[in-house]
Amino acid sequence: MSLAFDEACLAAQHDEAPVGAVLLAADGSILAKAHNSNIALKDPTAHAEVLCLREAGQKLGNHRLTGSILAVTLEPCLMCVGALVHARVAGVVFAAADPKAGALVSNLDARTLPFLNHRPWVLQGVMAEECGAMLKRFFLARRKPG
Repeated sequence: MSLAFDEACLAAQHDEAPVGAVLLAADGSILAKAHNSNIALKDPTAHAEVLCLREAGQKLGNHRLTGSILAVTLEPCLMCVGALVHARVAGVVFAAADPKAGALVSNLDARTLPFLNHRPWVLQGVMAEECGAMLKRFFLARRKPG
């Protein structure tokens, strides 16, 4: 999660929402690292999770990332959960819950949707305080007048 936190810091430095992710292979090696890049790429799907999946797919030459584990600083949204399911990611470790858009525990457990053919396991709360504090600082600074 510390590597994902570093990616989130990079996002904040580029005025992107500070979310970072790292995708690990089953053997623990790093397949991909990314941070939110929606603004820079002018792409609403350029969330850290999706960018990790894209990079790993290219690296492995396969759209299936079976056995991989994603570490991400913020609970994934519904779009990202869908991408994780389609990529067959084995598990998701996330830091801070997302009460606005989280789709694994906060608003919905998308894995319970009956039509899904894959359901990754989830571990929440790893480095939650640090990641949550970074997100709060970032958004408070953006909301201040002036």
